[in-house]
Amino acid sequence: MSGHELSLAANRHFSIPTLNAAIADLVNAHARLDISQAWGDDSAVAADGTHMDTYLNNLLSETSVRYGKPGGIAYHHISDTYIALFTHFIPCGVWEAVYIIEGLLKNTSEVKPTTVHADTQGQSFPVFALAHLLGFDLMPRIRNWKDLTFYRPTKRTEYLHIDALFGEPGRNSIDFDLIESQFRHLMRVAVSVREGAISSTLLLRRLRAGSRKNATYTAFREVGRVIRTVQLLRYLSDAPLRRRVTAATNKVEAFNGFSQWIGFGNGGVITDNDPVEQEKTAKFNALLTSAVIFHNALDIAEIVRQLQEEGYVIAPEDLVHISPYLTEHVRRFGEYSTHELGLVPDAYDPHLDVDFSPLRGDGPPAPDGYGQAA
Repeated sequence: MSGHELSLAANRHFSIPTLNAAIADLVNAHARLDISQAWGDDSAVAADGTHMDTYLNNLLSETSVRYGKPGGIAYHHISDTYIALFTHFIPCGVWEAVYIIEGLLKNTSEVKPTTVHADTQGQSFPVFALAHLLGFDLMPRIRNWKDLTFYRPTKRTEYLHIDALFGEPGRNSIDFDLIESQFRHLMRVAVSVREGAISSTLLLRRLRAGSRKNATYTAFREVGRVIRTVQLLRYLSDAPLRRRVTAATNKVEAFNGFSQWIGFGNGGVITDNDPVEQEKTAKFNALLTSAVIFHNALDIAEIVRQLQEEGYVIAPEDLVHISPYLTEHVRRFGEYSTHELGLVPDAYDPHLDVDFSPLRGDGPPAPDGYGQAA
């Protein structure tokens, strides 16, 4: 059996819930490694998509305007410790921001981030509103803030130094009466999303195209205006926060490149036209990528232990700048010994004799943009 045939056979054998459970097991194991504390505290996640080539004659494939070729999007949620918490496979033509919340809700691992970063496309009113109602702190990377509207709490509100940000006096104010009148409905919708009765992607699509005559839709927009204005002010006034957001989104972009490097089979093209099998292929790639990340983290920890035995003093700040996206020692091509699949590997040591508390705020601060969550 060829490698490609073996891959297809494995792909059809496993279900999507099985793959999600395997990914969650890897995430949990990675979170228990002391070395992962050098990169974050699992409180933040960054969401972004990357193009995956497919054949054109299937339901999910579209010609991407951004990439100029047919395919779909692997949309990843990457923890601040570099590992993927959840992966979707979605069409190129959809609004990616609707999947920001869905990946957080479908994540079944023990890692439960409360802060979510995204690229500029994640700064819409409905996404801000739903994230806030569900208890998530959405802080996307904001590039075009000069083109965004800041909203006043009332028409009569004026600010001494920043009033120009809010436009003409008396305009761009929040309708808090509407929010108060619809608050019970907003919370009912949020609870339905949290409990899985309503898909967050479906809700956000409807909110994006919602009629202004619908009071609940309009109230979601008003909540989103409040939250986005607050986050814009935070983003502009807090330089360390901007660096943390940039560092988080850089991690997910680095993960995209790393996962594409690992997904070399068949030229990186998804050959199956079945949407379920395409989703499984994207998840298989995320699972394999996370397994390599976990293995690299173990190797880094072992090297640290060897250096310590030789008398070197390893500070936590030294490990902050080391990424587990290492490729030089990985042999992608060669023999794959399937008879070894049943062998139980030796137990690994998650402990590392390094004090990481300074990175969490219990000591001298870490370098800006690294090892911290927003």
